[in-house]
Amino acid sequence: MSSNLHPMLNVAIKAARAAGAIINRAALDVEAVRVSQKQVNDFVTEVDHASEETIIETLLTAYPGHGIWGEETGRTHGAKDSDFVWIIDPLDGTTNFIHGFPVYCVSIALAVKGKIEQAVVYDPTRNDLFTATKGRGAYLNERRIRVSKRTQLSQCLVSTGFPFRKGDNFQAYLAMASEIMQRTAGLRRPGAAALDLAYVAAGYTDGFFETGLQPWDVAAGSLLVTEAGGLIGNFTGEPDFLEQKECLAGNPRVYGQLVPILHKYSKFAGAGDKAQARQNAEKLSLPSSTNGDERDQGNFE
Repeated sequence: MSSNLHPMLNVAIKAARAAGAIINRAALDVEAVRVSQKQVNDFVTEVDHASEETIIETLLTAYPGHGIWGEETGRTHGAKDSDFVWIIDPLDGTTNFIHGFPVYCVSIALAVKGKIEQAVVYDPTRNDLFTATKGRGAYLNERRIRVSKRTQLSQCLVSTGFPFRKGDNFQAYLAMASEIMQRTAGLRRPGAAALDLAYVAAGYTDGFFETGLQPWDVAAGSLLVTEAGGLIGNFTGEPDFLEQKECLAGNPRVYGQLVPILHKYSKFAGAGDKAQARQNAEKLSLPSSTNGDERDQGNFE
């Protein structure tokens, strides 16, 4: 840990590395890890719980008056009315982890009066530590990072996340993916949104979009992106996206080109735009995955 870093960021780094050590030990024998299912295709392991417990203990030991918002434990720990709230994803990419696919991370963010001011995304398999403090830039292993400089969408690599829950609007996603694939150099789906955003910040990818994300998936990554010179918001380009379950990020020029493509698929789009998005989705219609009495809970409600 560095004496040049904000003290709260140093504590978050300590917590993330402790959680990463737990994850790395478990990864040595991943088949022995106990797995349960929160809902269809949404898994949680004993490693998620152990990682979150370690993070919370580390944070509250240093800052007992702070609040906690964790993926697995919600808001049951910490102060309930603090202006300082730690937003934690103890193992982003659990499905990758339980398959031994080495793309997952620890994500920790500190919100002060609702604004993200500290961020850590730690990839334990590569020992990559992404950090940011509001107003001080974004870093990878203490080296300053910036978003990419590409301006032509046709030369850009864009990452995404697939819908996977029952009721997700798969047709809408296929329509979005189809539009992006035809305009870019490639579309990637690594499987951990916090790392996806860190990779945008580092310039490894030029943009990212996904629906259905929770605040703990994107809180830390959002600060990495903005401190690296990028933009992040919902599909209409509005920056207050944290709890809106749709996320778009990229370098400024790419972001500006992705918003006109994706805005019609937003929950916040106008009726005419939604109609156009519905038509696009219908062209790529899939057989229904429901029992016939359930409608897609997608972007066209």
